[in-house]
Formats: sequence, C-alpha cells, structure tokens
Amino acid sequence: MQTIAILLTVYNRKKETLSCLDYLYKQQSLTDYSIDIYLTNDGCTDGTPEAIKKQYPKVIIIKGDGNLFWNRGMYTAWKKAAETKDYDFYLWLNDDTFTYPNMLASLLKSSKSKNDKAIIVGATQSVNHNKITYGGRLDNGKIPIPNGTLTEVTHFNGNIVLIPQYVYHILGNLDYYFTHSKGDFDYGLRAQKKGIKMFQVGEVLGECDLHETLDKWCDPDIPFKQRWKALHRPNGMPPKETFHLEKRHYGLITALFHYCTIYLRCIFPQIWIK
Repeated sequence: MQTIAILLTVYNRKKETLSCLDYLYKQQSLTDYSIDIYLTNDGCTDGTPEAIKKQYPKVIIIKGDGNLFWNRGMYTAWKKAAETKDYDFYLWLNDDTFTYPNMLASLLKSSKSKNDKAIIVGATQSVNHNKITYGGRLDNGKIPIPNGTLTEVTHFNGNIVLIPQYVYHILGNLDYYFTHSKGDFDYGLRAQKKGIKMFQVGEVLGECDLHETLDKWCDPDIPFKQRWKALHRPNGMPPKETFHLEKRHYGLITALFHYCTIYLRCIFPQIWIK
C-alpha cells in the first residue's frame, strides 16, 4: 500500500478551512493508498483548530507561532510528515482551495504516467467558473488552459501540487528562507535546475478565487506609509526575499534591477497604472 501525506497551513480562515477539508474527505475512494493529513495551525484565534479536532479528529495538527505564513507553515507540516514516515507522495493543498472528487485520482494517474518522477500540478478555477486562477506556469508566466492532456510547465502555484517521493529525495523541503508567497515558485525553479519535469493535469481539479489583483504596497489609493509597511510584510513583496529568489534563478543583474523597481513602484505607484 502506498502512502500519501496531505499538507496544509492555516490561519484564521475557519470557514474556508473546514470547507477545504470537507471537499477533501469527499474524494473518490482510492484502493491501495493510505492517507494522512498534516496541518500547521499558525496561531489561529478564530477557533479553526478546535473545529478541526471536533470534525476531523484524524488530522494531525502542528502548532505554529503566528509568524510562519504560507511557505514556512507548509515547510513545518512537511517536516513533521517526513520525520514521521518516508511517504510515497506529498500533496500541497491551500486551505482556500476546494477540490473536486477526482482530484487525487487524477493527480496519481498523471504521476504514474511519468513513473512517479515528475511534479504534478492541478489547475483551479474561480468559483463562478469563468477563469482559470492558479496552476502550472509557462515560461511567459501564464497558466495553460487545461486541454485534456498533461501540459509541461516551468514552475507553479502551490494550491494543488503532488510531489512524489523520488522528487522529495532530490529537492527536499521548501526553502525556509521564504516566509509566504515565493516558496512555491522557487521549488519549481529548483526542480528545473535538477532536470525534474513538471506537468499540469489536463482538467481543472478544484476551485479557488483569485486574491486582490492590486496589492496594497503598490496601490496609489493607499497612503505612502501604509504602502511602505505593506511592502515589507511577508505577504507583501518583501524586497530581500524577491532579491534572493531572482539572484538564485535569474542572476545578479535581474535581481538588482527588480530590487530597485519594487521600491520605485511602492514610492511612485501611478507610473505603473495603465
């Protein structure tokens, strides 16, 4: 029997988290697979962990301190899972992503077609089904429209991602240097460098609405002091983390250029508004 560890991190999204778990528990029955769920509670104050314990007592909850955010919260859940068992698969899942019943079966079938040696990504669409929202990414940064067949991608969003044991043994965990949003892109780019292929499944596997299209740190309608503060928050556009990512994968010149333009955009956001 093969084993799967499903990884989540949560913070004060009780309704979404419980819905996410509800959809997860409604997955098509899988034979010959044993599934465990590891969830980082990053300092929730809205009763999320208490509700999970009551409704889903088998979920393994790891306590965070409220400062982990997405990347370090996922790192923490993954670390706990990997210390517990050498799982055959690890599934990243965002707690605001509502998966379709065939999600796991489709990911595993796709992985098997690649001899369980590739990263398999699931695309999501908006709740009203009018837009593809997250998934794999092409070189141009766009998400390929699912067309019924596997599509090779170069990096990905971390909403629905299956990591086989083979890949984990090569790449290991997410990079703890990143706090929030850059760890998933970094993982895909690291995979590229190691020659590990990435594919997006040929059908939409869940729903997740896009977040705000214009971040606070570059919104001209927000006062400068608030923009500056938002810029340096882990879920803003922390310049040092952006520099670290781009220097690692695109070189020093590109990293320096964007390090400067991020600050310019924060100070003069009107320039970027079309």
